[in-house]
Amino acid sequence: MQNYLTIFINGDPFNCEPTMSLFDILIYLGVDINQVIVEYNNNIIDKIEFNILYFNQHDSIEIISIVGGG
Repeated sequence: MQNYLTIFINGDPFNCEPTMSLFDILIYLGVDINQVIVEYNNNIIDKIEFNILYFNQHDSIEIISIVGGG
C-alpha cells in the first residue's frame, strides 16, 4: 500500500508522495517555475527554496501565474 499525502493546490486536493518537493510537484504539473509565485501556507516562497520544501498532510499552496500584457 502506497503512503500518500493530501495537499491542497489552489484549493483543490492533490495526492502526492511524501518524497516530492515543491519543485517536483511544479514540474509534474507542467508549471513554468520562472513564471509563477508560490504561496505555501500563507507565505510567499523564494524560488531557491523550491527544491528543499517538502509537505505535511493538508498543507496548502497557491500557484500564481505571472502574465505579461500590453
